[in-house]
Parts: sequence; structure tokens; C-alpha cells
Amino acid sequence: MNHDEDFSDYASARWAALVRSSVILGCSPEEAKDLAQTALLRCYANWRKVRRAENLDAYVYKVLLNCHRDSRRRHWWRERPTDVLPDRGTADPTVDVDASDAVQRAVAGLSEVNRQVVVLRYFAHLTEEQTAAILGIPSGTVKSRMSRALKQLATSAHLSDHAEGHKR
Repeated sequence: MNHDEDFSDYASARWAALVRSSVILGCSPEEAKDLAQTALLRCYANWRKVRRAENLDAYVYKVLLNCHRDSRRRHWWRERPTDVLPDRGTADPTVDVDASDAVQRAVAGLSEVNRQVVVLRYFAHLTEEQTAAILGIPSGTVKSRMSRALKQLATSAHLSDHAEGHKR
């Protein structure tokens, strides 16, 4: 298999997971697609090196997190985000909040570092050691951040309101 086919197969298989991970990190669906595309573009540029990584998925998620951090740095010459685009209508406010929205709101309430640990451990299914290596922290810190994040999620009003709504 050649370089382009190998990358294309990998990118196709991981695209949806990278986009979902980006949404959980706090991106809008459009930003998540841009973030995943940027991360994959960086990986493609160095695919021979990336492909030799001990854990390919962990390497790609590290690139994704780095791209996410880079995108959050504000510079005066960059575009400025806005909540409502002039050429688009607003969403219907009467639409019920579904499970994915409740989870997204609850996860958005986590601190950035706790959100990163949750995404890498539970969404990307990486081990504590892989998560620690990507974030550059000890595995004990991964455990403590995960514990705090899970406690916060367990008491999240967004998730309890959603669960109560489904019990009725």
C-alpha cells in the first residue's frame, strides 16, 4: 500500500471519532470538522514519521489536542468567532434537548484539563499511561483529574434534568 492510500484508509476510519472528540472538547460541529481536518493535515505532512509511532491513535490525538490548544489562542489578526452568522437562521428554541446535547453541556462545564482527560480516556479509549504521555503529566494526575471530572458529571444538572425527563 502506498503512502497516500495508507493515510486515506486511516483518516477515513478515524474521521468520525476525531470530529466527535473535538465536539466533546468544546468545539461546535463546524469547528470540530475544521479541527479534525487540521490535525489530519499535520499528520499527513509527516505521515511516514507518524505511521512509525508506537501508538498511532495516541499520536494523532496528541496532534488533535495541540491543534485545539493552538486554535484557542487568540490573536488580534485572526477571525473573531460569533454566535450568530448573518447568513444563517437561529435554531428553533422549542426543540427538546436530547441526550447528546445534555452530555455536551455537562462536559462543557468541566475545566479544560479535565475535559481533555475525559475525552482521551473514555472517548478515545486510551490507557491512563497513554493519556498521561499525551498530556505530559503523571498517570496519578490523570486518575485524580478523572475522579474530579466524574464527580462533577455525576452531579451535573444537565444530565440529571435529562435523566428525569426520560423517567416520566
